[in-house]
Amino acid sequence: MGITANTEKAGHGPPLDLGFIDEAFAHEDDRLEQAFSPAMLTRKMAQLWWASAGGTTKSVWLNKKREKGRELIEALWAALAEAPEAPRPRACYFEWFAPDDMDRADPATWRATLPALGYTVTEEVIAAELEKMDPAEFDRAYLNRTRKPTPPVDPNVPKETWPGLADAESRPVADRVALAVDVSQDRGYSSIAAASLRADGRVHLEVVARRPGTDWVVPALVRLRSLWRPVAVAIASAGAPAGSLIDDLVAAGIEVPKDKEHPDRGDLAVMRSGDITEACGQIADAMRQGTVRHLDQVPLTAAVNGARTRRNGDAWTLDRTNSLVDISPLCAATFARWALLIRGPHVIDDYDIADSFA
Repeated sequence: MGITANTEKAGHGPPLDLGFIDEAFAHEDDRLEQAFSPAMLTRKMAQLWWASAGGTTKSVWLNKKREKGRELIEALWAALAEAPEAPRPRACYFEWFAPDDMDRADPATWRATLPALGYTVTEEVIAAELEKMDPAEFDRAYLNRTRKPTPPVDPNVPKETWPGLADAESRPVADRVALAVDVSQDRGYSSIAAASLRADGRVHLEVVARRPGTDWVVPALVRLRSLWRPVAVAIASAGAPAGSLIDDLVAAGIEVPKDKEHPDRGDLAVMRSGDITEACGQIADAMRQGTVRHLDQVPLTAAVNGARTRRNGDAWTLDRTNSLVDISPLCAATFARWALLIRGPHVIDDYDIADSFA
């Protein structure tokens, strides 16, 4: 038995039957693997094991191994679905990991991700660790989440108010709904959101759908429009990723109003640059003033937390390029609220715009 240092020259020695790379998150390259593997080539049943808690974005070697391990598991499940006797991979991979939508403070999360819990570690011990540790470091050490650098807070998006605006019982009100669609910058995902004026004057925000690509958007909006009879369907104009869908929406029967002063229910609300800037300022004010409510949906909450903005004159707009996540859910919700306020008075008989600022 021996200990090998993590240096470029270490580990190149006699034949090796068994190697362990511990605390793999601390390794930023594959030098130890490159040292151990050649020494194992002539040994029967030689094995190389690595073990680690979650790492950081600097844990290049560990992150690559986790990605490869997950690929092997997915490929194995796919192969077994086709043939129960499908060959197994030559690598063995175990991972205990809590996705971001699992509550770090919930003992059920710990039971799902800590193999030692109940044997050598108790829930009381983990609860104590959570109390004293930085949340991001707790996530890394105990939930095997990759710790990412904490970005500077964007001063324009009041995300600190968002948790207090959650309302699991909030629901849209029939005939007082606006829809909006937005597409991520890489066109990888599209989001449809709804905004609805509640009886108490607050605006309900909800992500109706978020799926890969854009091919599903037009049929979905046509269906939702027939079910909900929205006051409008908002979309950013040409120049924004979703702008390419306007012609297809018109061809599907969701038209641009012929008379801007007298739009019909369900018409498109094509938002120009000034409209988008106005909508962004409005949603920030509404969050600070507590006049919106949401269901704490993961895509929308993630978009709020990861959103970044850019200047537009003396104002600002949401910035798809520099945001940390896909913010199309937030953009869609922002645009839907704007459409509700702008188009609502034209198509809802008893709509009082002042109610939205209660």
